[in-house]
Amino acid sequence: MYDEDNLAALVAELLDVARSATSGRAARTIAGDHEHALRQTVIALRGGEQLGEHESPGEATLQVLSGRVRLVADDEAWDGASGDHIAIPPRRHRLDALEDAAVLLTVVKRPVGDYPGSE
Repeated sequence: MYDEDNLAALVAELLDVARSATSGRAARTIAGDHEHALRQTVIALRGGEQLGEHESPGEATLQVLSGRVRLVADDEAWDGASGDHIAIPPRRHRLDALEDAAVLLTVVKRPVGDYPGSE
């Protein structure tokens, strides 16, 4: 069972789940939720898996907790390894696990009127 004060234990738990899951991934939100402005989620991915291309939900960063990942947006890519911090661009992107990896996704949602095209 995950000790809420021990991020390393959560990473180990989620990596175990991801390795055996059909999807090759597992996640747990550790702060906030979809109703709050700030949300932090630990995401574990089995090597070779990805979070498919999706829109940016707001201002967001990734902190690589273990393993290696690649963030891809259009024709740009950023590689990250354990300890790296990556700003997520405000456009469609995907995340590839270059090996078994876990990241901390931090999202600050934009107010409703701040989305492109909203008036």
